[in-house]
Amino acid sequence: MRFEGTAYRAHDPQWSFRPLSGDGAALHGGRFNPRGTPALYLGLSVITAVKEASQGFSAKINPLVLCAYEIDSEDILDFRDGNTRAATAVSAADLACPWLAQLAAGREPASWIVARRLIGDGVAGVIVPSFAPGATPDDANIVLWRWTDARPHFCAVHDPSGRLPKNQLSWS
Repeated sequence: MRFEGTAYRAHDPQWSFRPLSGDGAALHGGRFNPRGTPALYLGLSVITAVKEASQGFSAKINPLVLCAYEIDSEDILDFRDGNTRAATAVSAADLACPWLAQLAAGREPASWIVARRLIGDGVAGVIVPSFAPGATPDDANIVLWRWTDARPHFCAVHDPSGRLPKNQLSWS
């Protein structure tokens, strides 16, 4: 499917000068990207982005830089839809797997197996429920594995006045 819309991310200010890199996700891995695989994790609402960044510590969140992203991308799968999950043989349990516990036990997380297969099939990204503490059924993320500054996998950070820093030394 084609996803066209706005998504959000709450960044650590230290790294907000590279809002399109995906390098942090590649370095550490995430629920839907194995280590070494760049990814952009974006909330489909501002509140979801904050929940994802705070991971349940909303009363004591660290400073964040909230960015909006414009997305117009083909090759997106929406896993909120049971028909899409069935057509791609992805279970809700695969999506919600305890990925950190599986990794700590020396096993490849089920969600990484799904991500590797989908990336190999040419999928650019997925829309998934949020699994952040406090997430509601309305909270969802888009996870991008492929993005560029042009269609068919367009993603750009919205910064018309150039407020984002250019490097770690450029805060004004």
